[in-house]
Amino acid sequence: MAGRKGGDRKKAVTRSVKAGLQFPVGRIGRYLKKGRYAQRVGSGAPVYLAAVLEYLAAEVLELAGNAAKDNKKTRIIPRHLLLAVRNDQELGRLLAGVTIAHGGVIPNINSVLLPKKSPAAAEKEAKSPKKKTSTKSPKKKVAAKE
Repeated sequence: MAGRKGGDRKKAVTRSVKAGLQFPVGRIGRYLKKGRYAQRVGSGAPVYLAAVLEYLAAEVLELAGNAAKDNKKTRIIPRHLLLAVRNDQELGRLLAGVTIAHGGVIPNINSVLLPKKSPAAAEKEAKSPKKKTSTKSPKKKVAAKE
């Protein structure tokens, strides 16, 4: 007989593995179809969407991990997510209208509310010589031969 035997089946390879992704391509494709976002869904659409979602998740988690490390914590909490998103310009624009539960707010004090410098401190600051910030020696202008 030319048919296959019961045990000769190949191991299934998921589309996520084929695309080199961690996010589930098949599940995202199913959600796209069930959500009725369009009458038809192309075969590349769930792969592309999974890649974009995976990239965004990795970006947010990396920044949140850095925020957690800055606060000497090993576990990411909503506060770290908020700090990561709001301190990043592009993610801040993307998630501008999003409220993160238990995230708090970005620490910010308006300059008008800060205490004014006393006159004695202002005089002392004006009298003290300023440190040179440049370590390079000033370039001398060389007169051109005429």
